[in-house]
Amino acid sequence: MKPKLQQETPMNIYDLKKEVTKIKKRDEELSLRTAKTEEYLNSFIVLKLKDAETLEEELMKLDVPRLKDVHVKKIIDILPASVDELKVVLQGYTLTVNKENMEKIISVVKKYLPTS
Repeated sequence: MKPKLQQETPMNIYDLKKEVTKIKKRDEELSLRTAKTEEYLNSFIVLKLKDAETLEEELMKLDVPRLKDVHVKKIIDILPASVDELKVVLQGYTLTVNKENMEKIISVVKKYLPTS
């Protein structure tokens, strides 16, 4: 019997962290693969979960034409700090965003970037 794909939903690393936390609560002990995933996530997560959710909401409210959920999730994963970095992030998609909208996206992302 071949498994069927029920639903495909894009996730960012913060969504994945939330799911790993649920698994940890449910099973009390993580499998080796899940533990490695959690270790990886902890090394790359820079925002608090609440901040990541708020950032996602703000980016979606911008109503940038053709910018879909999957693009927003990737922007949250990478947190580009400039228009040039954003161009690199979106380069992997067949998506064209004008400079004005890119600047709007960056202005929202910059509010959430950690200060060094």
